[in-house]
Amino acid sequence: MDFVLVPGFWLGGWAWDEVAQPLRDAGHRVWQVTLPGLASPEDERAGISLDDHIEHIVDLLTENQLASAVLVGHSGAGSVVYGATDRCPSRVAMAIYVDSGPLPDGASIVPALPDSVIEIPLPSWEELEAQGNSVEGLSDAAKELFRGRAVPQPAGPARDPLKLSDPGRLNVPTVLVNCSMPTAKVLELIAAGNPWFAELANLNVRHTELPTGHWPMFSRPKDLAELLLEVAAA
Repeated sequence: MDFVLVPGFWLGGWAWDEVAQPLRDAGHRVWQVTLPGLASPEDERAGISLDDHIEHIVDLLTENQLASAVLVGHSGAGSVVYGATDRCPSRVAMAIYVDSGPLPDGASIVPALPDSVIEIPLPSWEELEAQGNSVEGLSDAAKELFRGRAVPQPAGPARDPLKLSDPGRLNVPTVLVNCSMPTAKVLELIAAGNPWFAELANLNVRHTELPTGHWPMFSRPKDLAELLLEVAAA
């Protein structure tokens, strides 16, 4: 299989290193994605849009002639992965959202972010937790690696609304790997019509759990790799 691993805010493809190796050891091809503007602190981030991030994934799929990719999106990359399944659903065998999920048409992650904001620096651990991002399971070494290699997040992909058009995306098998929130709570939010979870009601979703914090690629990388192999095989 072809696993396309897309990290969330502030991270590059390097964040998947400890997850990617077990996937390769199992005989699969792995693409560790670094989205535009996130390769280096010196990258230009002004003008980068959500569309740029989605097209980066679409280009990867088409240029490498991937016909049945497993797209894996973490956190804020959920919009990127879902946007890619909308633009080329025939190339996606499965979409897996790691402590993440697909947004509905017209929704954005941070809609109130002013147009004047070009980038979003990595907040403190305390601020992240206050925003609902659990750091459970992150060792001091993992925190040091994360903060040492983090790159400011381009503001455009966080602010821009997701634009969807192809109903074929609804047929793509979807898996949620629930880490910092138990599945029972996720199901409650879907049933209640919570805007962040509304799109899941339109999809055929399989839920699975990997209890830990918001960054399982650092806190439980081997377990995450095993889970990805399991759900993709199924």
